[in-house]
Amino acid sequence: TMTTTISGSSGIVFPDLTTMQTGQQAVKAWVNFNGTGTVAIRAGYNVSSITDNGVGLYTVNFTTAMPDANYAAIASGPPEAGSGNKYYGYTDTASRAIYISYAGTGSLVDTPIGELAIFR
Repeated sequence: TMTTTISGSSGIVFPDLTTMQTGQQAVKAWVNFNGTGTVAIRAGYNVSSITDNGVGLYTVNFTTAMPDANYAAIASGPPEAGSGNKYYGYTDTASRAIYISYAGTGSLVDTPIGELAIFR
């Protein structure tokens, strides 16, 4: 069993809710979306919509823009059997990011589950 003793000014300090939401360690936007057929957001935070720009190419629009385009966009998604899919997220403007889904062959392919997280 592990115990933690907190005493005086040398104790553990937890950030308050505002710091957690606005600090650099906090995700500024995230989304899980269906990228096949009619594109739809399953769940997300600070994402107003997804624009389908053709096979495997999506624009993720933020509800509240970032201060600038200097943020990190981290993309993921499920592998398709034997295809070795690759997912990319990259910064575009302060108000949107781009999500791209490639098959293992290098061609663009729609993804059944697109995931993107934004850090700034």
